[in-house]
Amino acid sequence: MSDKGFLTRTHIDRAMRAPAVAPPEVVPDENEPLRRAAILCPIIERAHGLSVILTRRADNLRAHPGQISFPGGKIDSVDRSPLDAALREAEEEIGLLPQHVEVSGVLEPYATGTGFLVAPFVGFVDPRFRPVPDPDEVAEVFEAPLDFLMNQENHTRESYARGGERRHFYVMTVGEYRIWGATAGMLRVLSDRILALGSADHSESVA
Repeated sequence: MSDKGFLTRTHIDRAMRAPAVAPPEVVPDENEPLRRAAILCPIIERAHGLSVILTRRADNLRAHPGQISFPGGKIDSVDRSPLDAALREAEEEIGLLPQHVEVSGVLEPYATGTGFLVAPFVGFVDPRFRPVPDPDEVAEVFEAPLDFLMNQENHTRESYARGGERRHFYVMTVGEYRIWGATAGMLRVLSDRILALGSADHSESVA
């Protein structure tokens, strides 16, 4: 972090180039192949620091209505790559044009309990961007401070029983928004990378 304790773009870019440090949140069932999906974790620079652009899903959706998520979705046959899928979905959901995103990198694939294997891309958004949400998919677009989300003191661990098994997940509460499940899990993966990078820097400085 910087002298003021805030994360900068340099920290994120370095973390995205670092080796993976976290295992998938869910171990996929070999008998049930996971469907491929991709998301964009859009980071935007504000006067107070970096923020993450998140959405609240429309309440009329069949899957995960009202939940907090990243722009993204299933990889379709028209997509040339997982990145193309993430950028296409971001444009469709919140009006974020691909040319307004500089991709920093991609985290390790994230397997979800709902049967998807997600490619999580991290990108920096032109600060002039103003969201235009698709009302059929997105009820609200908001920003959450990256420093808050990356601070593991703000991560709580909860669980629920499903199919005779207990599943664990992270929760991050930002004001009125409860971020949990896969969205929180992928933010945790990024946080682990940043934390590991800081530990490595500290080890080198005292060696």
